[in-house]
Amino acid sequence: MGIATTDQGFSRKAMKAEMLDAETELALAYAWRDQRDEEALHRLITAYMRLAISMASKFRRYGAPMSDLIQEASVGLMKAADKFDPDRGVRFSTYAVWWIKASIQDYVMRDFSLVRTGSTSSQKSLFFNMRRVQARIEREAGAPLETHVLHEMIAAELGVPIHDVQMMDGRLSGSDFSLDATQSSEDEGRSWVDALEDDSPQADEIVTNSHDNATLRQWLTSAFSTLSERERFIVRERKLRDDPRTLESLGGELGLSKERVRQLEAAAFSKMRRSLESVGPEVMTFLQ
Repeated sequence: MGIATTDQGFSRKAMKAEMLDAETELALAYAWRDQRDEEALHRLITAYMRLAISMASKFRRYGAPMSDLIQEASVGLMKAADKFDPDRGVRFSTYAVWWIKASIQDYVMRDFSLVRTGSTSSQKSLFFNMRRVQARIEREAGAPLETHVLHEMIAAELGVPIHDVQMMDGRLSGSDFSLDATQSSEDEGRSWVDALEDDSPQADEIVTNSHDNATLRQWLTSAFSTLSERERFIVRERKLRDDPRTLESLGGELGLSKERVRQLEAAAFSKMRRSLESVGPEVMTFLQ
């Protein structure tokens, strides 16, 4: 009761914090970066603690104490403030979202008894998304799928190795903890899979993402302009068409082998990645 009361009091205090407009936020970010003004840092952190608490609450069904989740969210918020570069032209809230979520997910992956085989990006993606993706695939199929087919579809959907899907499926179905198990009777028979984090955009994400889309498009356009005419053609035909062309068809049109087209495609993506990372390594987190 004492801890719960403390959490509620902390949340109420955070909800009463000032709302920063873009100009004030930018001034505070500069003051912290250039002058190490701790008062500016305090205002910036306090203003966005409500965001950290909101994100922490999405993970409370994984069994961790809310106070621990808020603490990890706060750590992520502090890291974001320390690494944020106001010259990048991105709102701090958008930047902070990634750091807060990463900090909470690392904590859940580290301390949840189910997953103690590391915390690679593949394992993290599977742990937080596999059952949701699986349920959607099975629902759209309209009929039971063979296990190996289902695993292949999940791997393709999440962009992870199929052996990681097989491993995680075994762990999620194991005796350690089953996400298909029913929660307490207070939850009216709802299974744990229903409590998984919803990855659909939340209100705060929608607002900040719409604000920053223009900046992201500018970065991508700039990166695309670094490519040669042939590289731009390959990227457009392979990635920007509703019906992407095959390596074979492009090779036939360009008079190149399938393998050569693949090499040119890989080189183009590497060039674009270098261009984006030259803006700042955090840029890649917004594009994942």
